[in-house]
Amino acid sequence: MGDVNALVTLAKPDMAAVDALIIERMQSDVPVIPALAEHLISAGGKRLRPLLTVASARACGGEGDIVAARKLAASVEFIHTATLLHDDIVDSSEMRRGKVAAHLIWGAASSVLVGDFLFARAFELMVETDSIKALGVLATASSVIAEGEVLQLTRSHDVNLDEDTYLQIIRAKTAELFAAACETGALGAGVSAEKVAALREYGMALGIAFQLSDDALDYGATSEALGKNAGDDFAEGKVTLPLLLAIERSKGDEDAFWERTIHRGDRKDGDFEHALKIMRGTGAINATLDRAYEYADQAKAALAILPDSDWRKALEAVADYAVSRGA
Repeated sequence: MGDVNALVTLAKPDMAAVDALIIERMQSDVPVIPALAEHLISAGGKRLRPLLTVASARACGGEGDIVAARKLAASVEFIHTATLLHDDIVDSSEMRRGKVAAHLIWGAASSVLVGDFLFARAFELMVETDSIKALGVLATASSVIAEGEVLQLTRSHDVNLDEDTYLQIIRAKTAELFAAACETGALGAGVSAEKVAALREYGMALGIAFQLSDDALDYGATSEALGKNAGDDFAEGKVTLPLLLAIERSKGDEDAFWERTIHRGDRKDGDFEHALKIMRGTGAINATLDRAYEYADQAKAALAILPDSDWRKALEAVADYAVSRGA
């Protein structure tokens, strides 16, 4: 079973510098901005995405500027936090990272605008690195994430959603930022194009593994494991892979149940428990976890091009952690 502790320990000096940058750049003369940003960022746990940025820079063995990698890491965290602020409003979420969602405290309008502020701060940091390639990667990632959000919004209650389209959504919405975080770290290290591509591949596969694992955990974890309420996806009528597989595998027997609860949004007490029963009976949760393990293996395989080091081993352990959190 993997964990992130080795990576956290290795990156401690780098992440202390990243955290200082984050605190410095989220300040504003408008009091609600740092207050709202701090509410979410202070609950950020291990800051996995910026952690991956500095770890990628270190793991590829380059001779690049670590200060630039740290600024890119802070940019990644600001982009991620901005998308979370916006997501929680779109999804009407009540919890984020174990805390009450910001929009329930400060209101939706303030959350949207502080998200915009954090996006702007992210791009200021990118420009300071003088890396046009890194700027391009994170700018593209920001637009891809937005496209993924819109695609999910338009198809989120569609019981006829196919698996390929769902994977397209999570590649854009979740995995793209993992990929960009790793890719920009490698770019900051100044290594070969092959290593940069390998780190991007690692991040993309890792991000998909994380999301598929989250999808499965939502139907079988505690809120502490998730940082949100277990069952939120079903409560929101959100179509994820376990639900898609359960719908497909119970076709002809539970069509009316899925039509009412997901398509029409008419959910009643006891519906979540019935959905869980169908998922367990059809093996939908385990099938989702099996796919997550496949992507975790792809992530580890992508690291083969890197020199053997504690950093590479720690990145491999993160891939294992992605799919073992609920074990």
